[in-house]
Amino acid sequence: MNKFIKAAYAGLVYIFLYLPLVVMAAYSFNASKYSLSWKGFTFKWYGILLSNTALLDAAIHSLTIAITSATVACLIGTLAAFMLQQYRFKGRKAVFGSLFIMMMTPDIVIGISLLVMFLAAGMALGFWTLLMAHVTLCVPFVAATVYSRFRGFDNSIIEAAKDLGASEYQVFRHIVLPMAMPGLIAGWLLSFTLSLDDVIISFFTTGPTYEVLPLRIYSMVRLGIKPDVNALSVLMIIITVVAVTMSRRLLKEKK
Repeated sequence: MNKFIKAAYAGLVYIFLYLPLVVMAAYSFNASKYSLSWKGFTFKWYGILLSNTALLDAAIHSLTIAITSATVACLIGTLAAFMLQQYRFKGRKAVFGSLFIMMMTPDIVIGISLLVMFLAAGMALGFWTLLMAHVTLCVPFVAATVYSRFRGFDNSIIEAAKDLGASEYQVFRHIVLPMAMPGLIAGWLLSFTLSLDDVIISFFTTGPTYEVLPLRIYSMVRLGIKPDVNALSVLMIIITVVAVTMSRRLLKEKK
């Protein structure tokens, strides 16, 4: 009886989490364009999606920004986490606290502040401003994720490497990075997800010449949800699942 209750509880949790995704995927194959009633099975919305150049361009822009910002944020966040873990310096607690302040700050506040800064600097809104905004958004999450991984390190390994003549770069490259790889991958995936589905910060920091997918979808669903949007969402879910599966496999091989 106890096992049945646990299984039922777990089943309800999974249904709550994944039922909306299943419904959305099912309606991406619905022949009806506007009605939620089932009108038959079809693949035509995926064909229409492939011919929708504006939507595909926005998807490519989003993937470019997400991959680039996640990579840059991983580099900066990892170095920041390593510095906070290994060194004791004046203002360390302030730097550490500022990371959590950025994580807790509402997106609309970050977006407006970045917009004011870009306009004050005379920068045209577009790819570079959006990239810098997403890197700013992702760095604190990467630093916090990797820092938690660094906290479990055995510092005697690093000290032994230094005693044997290893430089700071060699210690970081050959010891710290391999040991922190699970945290790096987790931080990269988290940054990729945050960047890919961000709406508010993207709204304030991008221009009309560089449209990203969340803003494009937002402008489309204001007039009603179309099946080609569902089809695109299914493809994005597949990309996410593939990325997570590959990361899990890489971590397993590394272990």
